[in-house]
Amino acid sequence: MENTDIDFLKELTDAKGVPGNEGQVRKVFKKYADPIADSITYDNLGSIIAKKTGDQSGPKILFASHLDEVGFMATSITDDGFIHFTPLGGWWANVMLAQQVEITTSSGKVVHGVIGCKPPHVLTKEVREKAYDIKDMFIDIGAGSKEEVASWGVKLGDMITPYTEFRRLNDSKFLLAKAWDNRIGTAVTLKVLENLSQSDHPNIAYGVGNVQEEVGLRGAKTATHLVNPDIAFALDTGTAGDTPGMTAKEADSKLGEGPQIILYDASMVAHKGLRDFVIKIAEELNIPYQLTVIMGGGTDAGSQHVSHNGIPSLAVTVPVRYLHSHTSVIHEEDYMNTVKLMTEVVKRLDAETVKSITFD
Repeated sequence: MENTDIDFLKELTDAKGVPGNEGQVRKVFKKYADPIADSITYDNLGSIIAKKTGDQSGPKILFASHLDEVGFMATSITDDGFIHFTPLGGWWANVMLAQQVEITTSSGKVVHGVIGCKPPHVLTKEVREKAYDIKDMFIDIGAGSKEEVASWGVKLGDMITPYTEFRRLNDSKFLLAKAWDNRIGTAVTLKVLENLSQSDHPNIAYGVGNVQEEVGLRGAKTATHLVNPDIAFALDTGTAGDTPGMTAKEADSKLGEGPQIILYDASMVAHKGLRDFVIKIAEELNIPYQLTVIMGGGTDAGSQHVSHNGIPSLAVTVPVRYLHSHTSVIHEEDYMNTVKLMTEVVKRLDAETVKSITFD
């Protein structure tokens, strides 16, 4: 198996992009898709669509990641120069306090800060023993007044993202970064598109970067409607269950044991024919995989499968530890195996196979 392109992954995870403000990530997507795609188009929300034709008369196959990461938006500034914010996407208060963040101004300037709150010494016992309320948190950027904050270019509505340094964890195959959700899905999308550009495929392939997944699978609605594919995939992340205290009932996937094939989540029931087709290919090629049920949350497949008259859809995900926090961890072989599986899946989706999957 080829080595992981670390610089490529770092570039994707270093890019900043919260729901509604995905421009930096979209630019990276375009940089890698442009040389290998037949065309690049966009929906009116900002999702990016890279088309690669193998057989002009073949079915349309869409595989999409989402560009956005969970983050925050600046919503008010105190007279003393502290910044209040609102979460964009699902955040758990316990993972937020004392974490460093970066505010990107409208001019592109980056302002560094830290999330703060009242010190525990002054809190009542009852408050200390439960998760601190996000609405009572603030960001300290070292400013002394509202005017100083303004002089640094910070305004209401500015994007706020976690600050984390990309790194390999010692000499392991575990990679640590911010925003694996869903820059690893974006990496898979681009690598599958690259592989298809180097071989024949009996269809028209669309590698897509959706916007605003973390706030309601919104870009998937518009991008999927625009393409109107015959088959759709969401390439995303899923919860790992291999850390202390986790039970199989909560999450049973493990890092290093292959991509997750999502049987059920809060946004959809997987299409049985498509699910079985992907599993058959994985088993034929001895690619490890994990069948997974996610009781809460969903993926862009939740929007894809109800687009137009209904589209057979499936979520194939990379397991991740510490999702929706400042720092998450993946296993590089899960990434590479997901690319290998999805490349082969798309290459086998000819017209007859798609018809069989859809109607048998």
